[in-house]
Amino acid sequence: MFGFARLAAYDYFVHVARAIERRYRDRGASVEVRVSEVHPTSSVRRRSAKLVQLVAATAGSDGPIHILGHSTGGLDARLVASPSVHLDSAANLQLKWLARLRSITTMNTPHYGTPLATFFATAKGQRLLYMLSALTVTALKLGAPPMSVASALVAALGRTGDGLGFEIAVVDRITDSVVRALDEASSRALRDWLRQVRDDQGGVVQLMPEAMDLFQAAVEDRPGVHYQCVASYVLPSGVKDWLSSLRSPWSAVSTAIFNALYAVAARHDARYPCAPSDGGGPILREALGTVPDASVSDGIVPLTSQLWGEPAWIGLGDHLDVVGHFPGPGGHTDWLCSGAHFDSLRFEAMMDRVVGGMLAAEAG
Repeated sequence: MFGFARLAAYDYFVHVARAIERRYRDRGASVEVRVSEVHPTSSVRRRSAKLVQLVAATAGSDGPIHILGHSTGGLDARLVASPSVHLDSAANLQLKWLARLRSITTMNTPHYGTPLATFFATAKGQRLLYMLSALTVTALKLGAPPMSVASALVAALGRTGDGLGFEIAVVDRITDSVVRALDEASSRALRDWLRQVRDDQGGVVQLMPEAMDLFQAAVEDRPGVHYQCVASYVLPSGVKDWLSSLRSPWSAVSTAIFNALYAVAARHDARYPCAPSDGGGPILREALGTVPDASVSDGIVPLTSQLWGEPAWIGLGDHLDVVGHFPGPGGHTDWLCSGAHFDSLRFEAMMDRVVGGMLAAEAG
């Protein structure tokens, strides 16, 4: 969600890339990290084709290959690696490198879908998704949204318990104010990114739990490839505690957004439970010593939906914390104020496990 490679001089994956490079270097090994520039909300199949093209163009002729995908990027990786994959004709001719693929790491990926996608697929949800995207890119450029926009958004999202009692007209007015805050000449890339979000939301529909039920039936793991996952979650009590300690207008906006998203992500449908067939209990109990409630999520994706393959790391953190967007030293600007208290120590421990899995896969 809101993913990109580089936008407004802001590198989305810079912390993850540097962490991987440093760990390989410390072990006397070399690695080249490439970030795939994909459409933020288009279909998984279209995004996967761009991933294939990037790897084919940069991987050379030998050496092991690893794919790490955050959020929907994890689904892109799984689709590309599936023995039964069929992308467009050009991409299909560029898959020879799959014989060198050693591992796939999925980070906070909605393997079984997310209830948020169901909401964002509605007319009302599409408008909110676009508004949140506009707010995000404006915050990247300006550091924070204009005060009038901040107060209007908090009021709009705070009218009901789940933050979804807003009027579309109010959201449209906020969006217009946000977009006007962007200077046309210096913000062309931001406007182009927003246009992509507005014009193509095919991937949103595909992340619905009902659609991911079909994805699970059709996409296979590739033999010989190590699959590992990173999964994180925020406890509801943490969100409430964080709300009481807010000190800035942007924190208030961010927390209002997170609370609204968290409430929707907590919705549960027993027919499509966003979880493995065993509910994920065995994996969570072994990793955490307990099994959190099924409503727990990272604010975007239910915890149980993030489980696939071997768990590399499971712990407290929100959807953006795990890629380095957390408050305090060592992190980027915190887009989502969640109360998870994620920090550099957790990030470094998580990356130790991720790269450890990659190296173990290389060793066979």
